[in-house]
Amino acid sequence: MGIDCASLATSFFDYELPPDRIAAYPAPRRRDSRLLVLHRASGRIRHLHFRDLPGLVTPGDLLVVNDTRVFPARLLGRKPSGAAAEVLLLRPATQSASPATPPDRPRTWEALARPGTKLKPGRTVEIAPELSVRILDGLPGGGRIVRLDTPLPIAEALSRFGRVPLPPYLRREDEPLDRDRYQTVYAREGGSVAAPTAGLHFDDELLASVEAQGASICAVTLHVGPGTFRPVEAENPSDHRMDREEYHVPETAAEVHRRCRDRGGRRWAVGTTVVRTLESAWTPDVAQGAVRPGAGATDLFIRPPYEFRAVDCLVTNFHLPRSTLLMLVSAFGGVDLVRRAYREAVDAGYRFYSYGDAMAVLP
Repeated sequence: MGIDCASLATSFFDYELPPDRIAAYPAPRRRDSRLLVLHRASGRIRHLHFRDLPGLVTPGDLLVVNDTRVFPARLLGRKPSGAAAEVLLLRPATQSASPATPPDRPRTWEALARPGTKLKPGRTVEIAPELSVRILDGLPGGGRIVRLDTPLPIAEALSRFGRVPLPPYLRREDEPLDRDRYQTVYAREGGSVAAPTAGLHFDDELLASVEAQGASICAVTLHVGPGTFRPVEAENPSDHRMDREEYHVPETAAEVHRRCRDRGGRRWAVGTTVVRTLESAWTPDVAQGAVRPGAGATDLFIRPPYEFRAVDCLVTNFHLPRSTLLMLVSAFGGVDLVRRAYREAVDAGYRFYSYGDAMAVLP
């Protein structure tokens, strides 16, 4: 008897992972990561390297990537008392922008702050002589509205004093290499506090090899928020609430996506963020359905069972237990097959999480 996906509890998506399987650093070269290939129809699992990915695409396929760019959102400083404090910028508080604050250089932000109990409205965190953060107001859920006070352009101030917001499970401070490696080679649109990690394995040469196979590549944007690291604490997944994240689908991307479907090509999503973008932008209001161009915000929580309409193949990393990302991959690949793939990856010594190895789920 098969699994009743609709009744799966969060604990079903738990698994044991030895601590030494968590990749604290990236592979020497992006393409050197390993690649587990899972074929849904047959259940076959293959073990390759990411540099072999072009051999998996066929003429007429389409790879959709997320071109969001991680910005140096982590600000470390001190309160007037001298105690350490930290502010993580999330997104510009555009509703409070004034004519004196151009929208591309916002000074007022939504943020998270630590220690949250001490950083109340009116308090200030000194980041550097040229940058301080003033707490303006609180937000539901413990967030803050903050203002960046600096004589410098905001982009310059963040570049000089901001830190790469590495995932907490890496258990290390950011280093110079992270400015490059915790960023995809096609990152363009600044706005994320976490990288779309499936794309970290691509280099320019590998992308060119994909196109040489007769496949197309297009980009959408979804700005990744801190909720991507938040485990599902409720035992019933339906009780979990996703953070809203902003996305944009260019008209050109929507058009090439439609053309790929019409010619019978396979639509590859490079990462769970691309899956959520395409599925959120899907509209059934035209013949056969289509991805709708434009901007929006999504809190779509994809978990088993789910009918995918805009994606045929998925490239993804290995995700945290009890995470919304693992639930999405399980919905796409099949809960039994993904569980087996994860067990095999652990046994075979794959590296997990943001800087770890990758998995491709094919029909």
